[in-house]
Amino acid sequence: MPAWSAAVAASQGRPCANGGAATRPRALDASGVQGLEGHSKRPHRSPQRKVFAREEALILELRRERKLGIKQLAHELHREHGLRLAPDTVRKVLARHGESQLKRPRLKRKGTKRYTRPVPGDRVQIDSCKIAPGLYQFTAIDDCTRYQVLGLYRRRNAASTLDFLDRVAAGMPFPVQRIQTDRGGEFFAYPVQGRLRERKIKYRPIKPRSPHLNGKVERVQRTALEEFWPTVNPKAPDLPTQLEAWASFYNTRRPHGSLGGATPGLRLEELAAKIPTLATVQAAYDPSKEFIRGPNTRYRWVATSTRVT
Repeated sequence: MPAWSAAVAASQGRPCANGGAATRPRALDASGVQGLEGHSKRPHRSPQRKVFAREEALILELRRERKLGIKQLAHELHREHGLRLAPDTVRKVLARHGESQLKRPRLKRKGTKRYTRPVPGDRVQIDSCKIAPGLYQFTAIDDCTRYQVLGLYRRRNAASTLDFLDRVAAGMPFPVQRIQTDRGGEFFAYPVQGRLRERKIKYRPIKPRSPHLNGKVERVQRTALEEFWPTVNPKAPDLPTQLEAWASFYNTRRPHGSLGGATPGLRLEELAAKIPTLATVQAAYDPSKEFIRGPNTRYRWVATSTRVT
């Protein structure tokens, strides 16, 4: 309906074409014909609003510089800036700026089969990765609960591995039954295998050219490279303390996709009744079935179906 027609209808008290009664003479007298037009019902103030220009700038900066996904953005905003935002809120901000799609090269998977061990400590995957010259991160993650232990070392050798094994034994809140690694020389060293035999821990290296078998520790290292290392200075004197804080955040506060949004700590609490005692694990260790392995010898598969429950 044209504006002049609406004004005539209002003056005669007849309904307008939009279905509303023409009973706004005050608006007509105060603003003329424009007073009859529709106006925004948006409130002038939004006390519950959390996203302003500063927050939008933080979201866009993390998206553009670190290529983080929506859930990862929500985690990092909470960890670095204390800002709690729902993933849907982050998604709306990205959509407004035309950055809702994150372009990443998609890997082609060859029929991988996902699995998880049923008991905490049944299998712990260990790996190391180079962060910078003279700086290596050692990572251990439990196959069942995704609970992780981290360590920083200047060299990737047997001495660092021995120290990290002690750290894993002290840091894991359950007895470790098996250690699984790739075929790196630092893990096949005789002192390392001897330490595992002393602690009555089974050693199970993966097959050659099969990094997907160590996929959980490979993935958690990628998570650290994406979410932790871009936020710190590798030369900072308190770097080990910052890494410990990150590990604590990962274990107790960061939701995990493979655990249905739960944290490793919550998963550990759910399975507390299934955790065997250290004495039970050591009693089940049979040294006659454990032999010293070499990285260049022909691979010999040892069945791992037996576990302590």
